[in-house]
Amino acid sequence: QVQLVESGGGLVQTGGSLRLSCAASGRTFSSNAMGWFRQAPGKERECVAAMTWSGISTYYADSVKGRFTISRDNAKNTLYLQMNSLKPEDTAVYYCAAQTSGTIYSTLRYAYWGQGTQVTVSS
Repeated sequence: QVQLVESGGGLVQTGGSLRLSCAASGRTFSSNAMGWFRQAPGKERECVAAMTWSGISTYYADSVKGRFTISRDNAKNTLYLQMNSLKPEDTAVYYCAAQTSGTIYSTLRYAYWGQGTQVTVSS
């Protein structure tokens, strides 16, 4: 089992920045990749960014390329998502997730999920 706890969400104005953190515990050595997903009301959950723990593979959704950066601190078992130039359409609940194998941007491949943190971008 892998436990994930997100933090760092909040309310920010358009153009502002936030940094999300995800602290992982448990059998973290068994995970292959971790990712950030988001779900807005009435929409499907989508992968925003993901990366393997090795750092070899990284994925960004087209909508966030150039604005969001995913990173990790292996020593702290912590995943980050730096979000810059935020837009109202970035408003959603953001989830951290971990998987043991498979396509790193596929929601279906992730078995472990955090509780989510709300990000609200006001116009």
